[in-house]
Amino acid sequence: MSNIPVFESPRALRLAIREGRWRGFTNAHAQRYVQGNLMILPASHADEFFEFCRANPQALPLLGRSQPGVPFIPSLGDDLDLRTDVGGYTVFRDGVAVGTPASIGDLWRDDLVAFVLGCSFSFETLLRNNGVRLRHLEEGNVSAMYVTSIPTVSRGAFGGPLVVSMRALSPGDAIRATLVSSRHPMFHGAPVHIGLPGLIGIEDLTQSYGGHGLTQLHANELPVFWACGATAQLAAMHARLPFCVTHHKAHMVVTDVHIDDLIELPCFTGWRGGCNSIQG
Repeated sequence: MSNIPVFESPRALRLAIREGRWRGFTNAHAQRYVQGNLMILPASHADEFFEFCRANPQALPLLGRSQPGVPFIPSLGDDLDLRTDVGGYTVFRDGVAVGTPASIGDLWRDDLVAFVLGCSFSFETLLRNNGVRLRHLEEGNVSAMYVTSIPTVSRGAFGGPLVVSMRALSPGDAIRATLVSSRHPMFHGAPVHIGLPGLIGIEDLTQSYGGHGLTQLHANELPVFWACGATAQLAAMHARLPFCVTHHKAHMVVTDVHIDDLIELPCFTGWRGGCNSIQG
């Protein structure tokens, strides 16, 4: 029996992260709840980044936006502190990664705005509930990410290539996963590509973005690629922001929002009544 804890409650998981008792990936925990990508940047760039998300909704479906200087988005979790509860952060200065701290309380500023964006971890439970085998979860791994040759729609300084996540699926499961995920635009929707990774600029599956995740296919598996929220990280690097913070690798924002609350919403409406009503 494994001694690795599995947290069913998002609140319990966040507390364990905050207290330093858990530093692992979040994909195997609180699986009935929505997880998200994190982007924190100066308020002077926030509206431009918001427009970039609107222009690229499949990669960057917006779940929440904070007020300037406020490290909380109450609609995503009333005790969620974005400075301490993610488990791993990447800090960028002038577009270059300069650190991966476990918390960012000492870096927080009054002009920072946080965005939480949809994550494909959220639909993995739905895929499994619909009979899709996810071998990376069975092996205690995460989905791999890749930088593609597909361009995003630029807005201001933000642009760059689309990042995708990949899951190794049987042909039958690839069809089933496409049908299931297409009903969940807030978790990236349907795949952007299936098979033949070279057609989207991925020459070697063993060379994943970030160097983690399942990258080896079995003979009966196809690589299935979904748009990924890590696209925001490359866009921030492309913009050469003087300062920004993202989550680190697969350490996601784990919210109190139940996955069922986001089923079949139109793309980029925001999950409570539209973009203009997103709470923070």
